[in-house]
Amino acid sequence: MDDQPDTVREAVGVFASENDLQAAIDELLSSGFDRAELSLLASQEVVNEKLGSDSASLRVVEDDPVVPRTAYVSPEAIGDAQGGIVSALVYAGATAAAGTVLISGGAIVVAVVVGALVGATGGVVGALLAKWLGDNHAQYLQTQIDHGGLLLWVRTRDVKAEDRAVDVLKRHSSRDVHVHTLP
Repeated sequence: MDDQPDTVREAVGVFASENDLQAAIDELLSSGFDRAELSLLASQEVVNEKLGSDSASLRVVEDDPVVPRTAYVSPEAIGDAQGGIVSALVYAGATAAAGTVLISGGAIVVAVVVGALVGATGGVVGALLAKWLGDNHAQYLQTQIDHGGLLLWVRTRDVKAEDRAVDVLKRHSSRDVHVHTLP
């Protein structure tokens, strides 16, 4: 039996803009990497809580095996979530209100009007929640940029994948690109 612990090899890069990060991620995904092989630095609050300080440099954090990470979430998934929030609240509110009016013996016209009003209210609430979700994601990205950049880790399976990941990261304006080994 091998006494060596299992290790993970990752390519690491730091991006100055969301557009460069997204372009690199898009190319990584289209060139055979799986979404599960990509991770980003967790929110600043989570990192500070875990590391006990907000003074850790990005250069140190990028090679720290215990630094908190978060899964990559695509802009499309955020948009889908926003649409789902709005539509669910519109549908649920309108259906519940119309159903309540009909069950209580109200007229269909009243049920439609009440359903429309409650559905619209649900839509407004849903739109506010969707905006909050989008703003929260934008704030996360801006905070990372303000603290030195958007840190991306790409788990690699072999040397060929390492070379491909490093090449993609460098081509999309990433800095401090390198490969490291983690236990």
